Amino acid sequence: MIQFIDLKAQYQALKSSIDARIHEVLEHGQYIMGPEVVELEGKLAAYTGAKHCITVASGTEALLISLMALGIKPGDEIITTPFTFIATAEVIAILGAVPVFVDIEPDTCNINSSLIEAAITPKTRVIMPVSLYGQPADMDAINAIADKHGLVVIEDAAQSFGAEYKGRKSCNLSSIGCTSFFPSKPLGCYGDGGAIFTSDDNLAKAMREIRVHGQEKRYVHTRIGVGGRMDTLQCAVVLAKLERFDWEVEQRLKIGACYNELLAGKVSVVAQRPDRTSVFAQYTVFVENREQVQEKLKALGVPTAVHYPVPLHLQPAYQESCRVHGAVAVAEEKATCVMSLPMSPDLTETHMGEILQALFSATDV
Repeated sequence: MIQFIDLKAQYQALKSSIDARIHEVLEHGQYIMGPEVVELEGKLAAYTGAKHCITVASGTEALLISLMALGIKPGDEIITTPFTFIATAEVIAILGAVPVFVDIEPDTCNINSSLIEAAITPKTRVIMPVSLYGQPADMDAINAIADKHGLVVIEDAAQSFGAEYKGRKSCNLSSIGCTSFFPSKPLGCYGDGGAIFTSDDNLAKAMREIRVHGQEKRYVHTRIGVGGRMDTLQCAVVLAKLERFDWEVEQRLKIGACYNELLAGKVSVVAQRPDRTSVFAQYTVFVENREQVQEKLKALGVPTAVHYPVPLHLQPAYQESCRVHGAVAVAEEKATCVMSLPMSPDLTETHMGEILQALFSATDV
């Protein structure tokens, strides 16, 4: 049976390591801020090249804590994309700030960097690009705009841990990088988890305090904070998964390239830029009559998903609290036709063949 994301196969490949790591935590009993937390932070920082890694309770918490560390206040504006998961806008709204949406590129579905500068106002504090589907946005152009206007860039890299941009690792492409270890992510745990990356000592100190209720030392609270720690068991799982993560990234690149080659000229796909890589958190295509295509694929035993069917500026909770700069027609159009196919490092050639045969049949290629 074809799995959309084959976590069972991954577990079987890593079973002895994962079980041993979990058992060690059960033996020492330090379930909160145990030694695996520090170990994981060190390894993740080394992997990305960032000076600091701060593990947190989720990718959403990573974004929220980052904005809190920057002192974001009600009325501040954060420029981002409307074509992403709700968490990107959610953390902005929670702090009373204003999400400012600009349109996306039609081929990559990432934020269109050429539209950002015109959206900047005296209230703008942060630019928050999302590395959608596992591929970083045009970070050099975005960083240059931020430098020109004295802004901070937060890369929402929830889907792109392991990807590269011009030879540099995602999560270390700007002032702050945030990622998620949700189970379906390229590097996932067995619950919720996330991490923040920065090379700024002062920001790192603030983030570490905010994640433990703003606590500088026990019962001394110097900031407003949250309960945002990543628990030791989840850190242990990620440590075990790091053992074969390089191989998994390589497999994702190979499988994505294979999809690209076999779909070329037949089905339109989300493009990958030559100066960066995608870890294909989702492998996404563009199809007409999406619901009918999905039903046909389901009947043929091929699971699919849609990321994302409703742009954020059209979500009921955000229509009155956001600002849309110009038209976002590309995001609205792509929301009607994106569809993600099964993707995981353990996807077999046989299953890929079945997926493509079913897709061609469902789309009359």
